[in-house]
Amino acid sequence: MKLTVVGCSGSFPSAESACSSYLVEADGFRLLLDMGNGALGELQRHCGLYDLDAIFLSHLHADHCIDMCAYFVARYYRHDGGRCDPIPVYGPEGTEQRLTTAYADTPSASSMSEVFDFHTVKPSTFDIGPFTVHTERVAHPVEAYGIRIEHGGRVLTYSGDTGVTDTLDELARDADLFLCEAAFTHGKENIPDLHLNGREAGETAARAGARRLVLTHIPPWTDPRVNLDDARAVYDGPVELAVPRTSYEI
Repeated sequence: MKLTVVGCSGSFPSAESACSSYLVEADGFRLLLDMGNGALGELQRHCGLYDLDAIFLSHLHADHCIDMCAYFVARYYRHDGGRCDPIPVYGPEGTEQRLTTAYADTPSASSMSEVFDFHTVKPSTFDIGPFTVHTERVAHPVEAYGIRIEHGGRVLTYSGDTGVTDTLDELARDADLFLCEAAFTHGKENIPDLHLNGREAGETAARAGARRLVLTHIPPWTDPRVNLDDARAVYDGPVELAVPRTSYEI
């Protein structure tokens, strides 16, 4: 598998990065994890507008899904080649309604489904292209999912947005790469079931036996170096900060 960081800023885009979006590729198949603010423009550095094969939305907060409205325009109103066939979109219950409401002026109430083939995510194991994926509900104020992606004996886990939860430990069990949010700063924010801090991300990786930790979803107002140091204090494996346009072979 190949993982490319399209965007990794938490809550809102920074001067250097779009919000959450990550491209996963294997066997010529392209799966996009989330499409937050600014992600669609950055995505075009890595693949064509119409080269995605499937999209997974971890939850329906704007910094993880709002550029789907812009992607609707690109697919629905395309002139050259005609309207795109529907692309599979996996998201929590109500994803179609959320995007339709956010766009606010679709030609009809069902226009989103003309270019997006919506599938409702629940805790389950299923296939997306060549990937076997396992999804579980994580700890966030809205319905939100972490995802474990397996291919060729390798494992990538993406936390989505979450507080501390045993569910995430299991999703990240023995993962070759654990892409984990670390939005909060240890000793500063302390809001249960919302976000992890760097130390909690490191502790989760250590409990899970993950082989590599990449911290993501750090807001522009947070010093990422503090979160990185906090993770390193409790996790002995390699740990680094997600950086846009960085790719990992898994």
